[in-house]
Amino acid sequence: MRSLPLPLALTARLTPVVVLACAGWAMSSGPLTETQDTAAKDTRKTESEKSSGPSTTAVSKTYSAAPAPCTGVTAKTVAALVPGAKAAGKEIPSTDTALRRTCSWNALKGYDYRWLDVSFELTDSDQAAQSSYKQRIGEKSGGGAVPGLGDAAYSVVNLTTQDKQQTREGIVIAQVSNALVIVNYNGSDFETKKAPSTDEINKGAIKAAKEVVAALVNGKKS
Repeated sequence: MRSLPLPLALTARLTPVVVLACAGWAMSSGPLTETQDTAAKDTRKTESEKSSGPSTTAVSKTYSAAPAPCTGVTAKTVAALVPGAKAAGKEIPSTDTALRRTCSWNALKGYDYRWLDVSFELTDSDQAAQSSYKQRIGEKSGGGAVPGLGDAAYSVVNLTTQDKQQTREGIVIAQVSNALVIVNYNGSDFETKKAPSTDEINKGAIKAAKEVVAALVNGKKS
C-alpha cells in the first residue's frame, strides 16, 4: 500500500487548567470592658484564639490525579474506531501530567484515515470544572447533550474541507466531579475525498467517551 500525505495538521490540544484557591483570616474582637466577669473573658479569649488562625473554605473535589489515558479505551473499541492503529496508543507530552493527560490513536487503512484522542483534565473543584465545561460548550454551537454521561456531557460534529478534502470531526466534553473528559474523533476518505457520516463519527466519539468516563470513575480517587 502506498503511503499518502495527510492534508490536515492534527495536533494535541493543550488547555490551561483552572486553579482556584480560597483562604481567609478572621480578626479577633476588641478588648473586653472591665464590667465583664472572668468567665466572659475566658469565653471571649477562646473564641478569639479559634478565629485568629487561618481558615480555608472546603471544596468538593473527587479526583487528585489524571489516570493513564491510553488505558481508558478498550482494544476492541480502538480496533473498531481506528482500524489499523496499535491498541496501546501514544500518550502526548504534557507540562503537568497530574492535571492533564492525553492519548492518541491514528491510522491510515487503505484510503480511510481515522484519528482518536482522549484527554483527562483536572481542576481544583466541581465548581471550577462546571464553569470550564459551560464555557467550552458555549464555544461549540450546533451540538447537544449526551444523557447519562458523567454529571453533564455535550457532543458536537463539524465538517471541514481543505483542498477539496473533507474531514468530519466529533467532539464530546463530559464533566465528572472536578474532572473534564474530552474526546476528539475524526476521519477522512482520501480516495473519494469525502468524510464519514455524521452518525458514524458522533456514535464513535460517544462510545469512546463512555469508556473513558468509566475508567475515570472506576479508577483511583483522591
